[in-house]
Amino acid sequence: MASLSKLSACVITFNEADRIEACLRSLSFCDEMVVVDSHSTDATREIAASLGARVIERDWPGYRSQKQFAVDSAGNDWVLCLDADERVTDRLRAEVVALRVADFPGAAGWSLPRITDYFGRFLRHGNAYPDRLVRLFDRRRGGWHGLEIHENTRVEGPVLRLSGHLEHYSYRGLTDHLNRMQRYADLMAEALYGRGRRCGLTPILLNPLWRFMRGYVLRLGFLDGWRGLVFALVEANYVRRKYLGLFIRSRGLAG
Repeated sequence: MASLSKLSACVITFNEADRIEACLRSLSFCDEMVVVDSHSTDATREIAASLGARVIERDWPGYRSQKQFAVDSAGNDWVLCLDADERVTDRLRAEVVALRVADFPGAAGWSLPRITDYFGRFLRHGNAYPDRLVRLFDRRRGGWHGLEIHENTRVEGPVLRLSGHLEHYSYRGLTDHLNRMQRYADLMAEALYGRGRRCGLTPILLNPLWRFMRGYVLRLGFLDGWRGLVFALVEANYVRRKYLGLFIRSRGLAG
């Protein structure tokens, strides 16, 4: 039987007791699972440990920093990074196993198409899909970069594409989606302001409209029915709130 290159799975958590089991079971083919938890008050850490994960409890420094810490804490150089609300499908698992058998040939990383569950059905159009992310990579040639919010990976070398889906069960309902987007908008406005960005009224008025038109019309979000409409409206509202927050900060009025 062919030997497999070593692979570590890296996950960050906070109060994910209802979702961490499905995530880790989908990662059971990896040599190790590293879970970095920011002091969950539910059973997240206990569930993760019971499934064989190495659990590290750590204060929350931000999304990018926490994910990079998880990568740095892994025991192997090849890492597969997931959020607790994501799951590796059987097809994606087979593709990753095949790469391990071949010793991850020809690339510094691979991008995965992420598909998002929204009110019980996967969105297959609009800005939500295909949401390609480089989540499988050689940490010697890359890692997590960017702002603490909307962080992303960057690798030095070729990036190839896998076709198996990474399933994303992000939102527990509309209220959860709206609240999360408000939190992200506040964090992004603060991060942009800290980097010296300023804005007037034009981005507040035009950027949300462009986000809606791009996702719902140009990228065919309307084909996802009412789910696609709701998702596009919430996205546009996130953009409006982000630039409104930056506008207020630009005038020294943030409280």
